[in-house]
Amino acid sequence: MERGSKIKYTSKQKRQAKHIEDSVKKSGKGSKAAARIAWATVNKKTGGARKRAR
Repeated sequence: MERGSKIKYTSKQKRQAKHIEDSVKKSGKGSKAAARIAWATVNKKTGGARKRAR
């Protein structure tokens, strides 16, 4: 899996990122900046992608 892949994220995390990205775009930021801000916010709130069970 390459760096930056979103495969390990749950559907809820992906949905949250999409909503955050949409609101950041509305405030005037570009697409790349909005995506970066959205995923950083999701990572901060949830602790990142789901972890593998050991």
